[in-house]
Amino acid sequence: MSLTGGSQQNDSDSMGFFVNFNQDCSSLAVGSKNGFSLFSLSSIDSSLEEIYTSSGEEINIVERLFSSSLVAVVSLNAPRKLKVCHFKKGTEICNYSYSNTILGVKLNRARLVVCLEESLYIHNIRDMKVVHTIRDTPPNRRGLCALASDSDHCYLAYPGSPTVGQVQIFDAVTLQAKIMIPAHDNPLAAITFSSAGTEIATASEKGTVIRVFSVEDGSKLFEFRRGVKRCVAISSLAFSTCSKYLCCSSNTETVHVFKLERVSPEAKENNHKNEDWMGYLSKTVSSYFPTQVTDVFTQGRDFATAVLPITGYSPISVITTIQRSLKLLVATQNGFLYVYDVSEMEGGDCKLIVKHNLRNVDTQPIKIQDVQPNGSPLNNSPSATGGSNTGPSYASTVKAGTSDDDQ
Repeated sequence: MSLTGGSQQNDSDSMGFFVNFNQDCSSLAVGSKNGFSLFSLSSIDSSLEEIYTSSGEEINIVERLFSSSLVAVVSLNAPRKLKVCHFKKGTEICNYSYSNTILGVKLNRARLVVCLEESLYIHNIRDMKVVHTIRDTPPNRRGLCALASDSDHCYLAYPGSPTVGQVQIFDAVTLQAKIMIPAHDNPLAAITFSSAGTEIATASEKGTVIRVFSVEDGSKLFEFRRGVKRCVAISSLAFSTCSKYLCCSSNTETVHVFKLERVSPEAKENNHKNEDWMGYLSKTVSSYFPTQVTDVFTQGRDFATAVLPITGYSPISVITTIQRSLKLLVATQNGFLYVYDVSEMEGGDCKLIVKHNLRNVDTQPIKIQDVQPNGSPLNNSPSATGGSNTGPSYASTVKAGTSDDDQ
C-alpha cells in the first residue's frame, strides 16, 4: 500500500526511489530509474529475499496485488499510462491511458483505482473495465487517496475539500457515496484504512494530531497527539495487520506507534464511575484553560517510538507481525529498509535490529552492532540472493490475491 497516497511521482523523481508496501505487508516494492524490484518480507532479520527485478524504464509507481504476480506500474517517461503486468511471466496484460498524470494507484481483490488531480477511475480488477469515474473532485495535487484492502468493505477515501480536512468515503462496489467525515481543520496529509476497512485514520498538513474514525457512522474512536512544539509533514499512516496499532512517520527522525486500546462493553460498564469523574474533571479544566490546552490533556500519546538515523527522505512505515514478533518496518526514498523490534508489553523505544540496502541487495544487511551512532555502516561484505521467474496464468493471478503464497 502506498500509505500516504501522496505525490508518488514527485517523490520518486526527487529522491531516486519509490517505496511501497503491499496490502498485507508481505512484500516491498521499490521503483527506480532502472526499473523496479519486489522483496519478500517473510524473513527479514538476516536477509532480504528479492522476488523479482526488472530493468529498463524509470518507474515512479509500482503496486503489487497482495502476494500474487499482478503488478500495476507507471513510468516517468509515460506518466499518463498505467501498465498491468504478470511479473513472473514477464508479460504485459493490459495498459490504459488517461487524460492527465497518474498521481496514485490503489489495488484490492475487487477494484483497481487510478487517481488523477481532479478525478478518480475505478476499474473492475477481474477484466480491468472502468466501472465508474468520479469527476471534478477537489484539486488533489498530491494524489491523496486510500482503498480498503478488504473486498467486503471496499471503500475508497479521498479529500473532500482542498482547504479543510474533510474525508469523502465512497463505496467502490455499490458505486455510491457513503459518508463525509470532517476530520481536521487543516487540509489532509495522510489517510489509511484498517485491514478490515471498518476504520480510517487521518492526519492533517499541520501534523500534530492523528485521529481514527468509524467508517460506518463517522464517529471519532481515537485521538492521538503526535507532538506539541512543531508541525511536521506526515509521510505515512498505517494500521497494523491486527488493527491493534497505528504507526505514523514524517519528515522528522521519529516514527510513532500508537496503541488502539478498544474497551469491551463489560469494561465500559465497570468504568462508568471513572468516566463520570473524568468528565467532571474535563469540564472543570476546560473552564480554566483554552480548548487547545485542554485537548492536550485528553489526547492519547504514543505507545512506542523509533528513531531513524536520517531525516528528510519521506519514510514509509508499517507495523506487522513477522515470525510471531511485532516489527516496525521503515522504507526510505534514499533506498534503505530499517527493521525495528516493538515490545508488545512495554512499548517505549523500539530497537533497530537490521538495515537493508535496497540499492544493492547483494550487500550484506547491516546489523545493529555494525552501525555507528550516526547510522553509517562499519563494514559491508557481499552476500548473494536470488528470485523466481515462473508463475501461473493471469486468471489465477487475480484470484491468487486470496492466497499468502507467492504465485
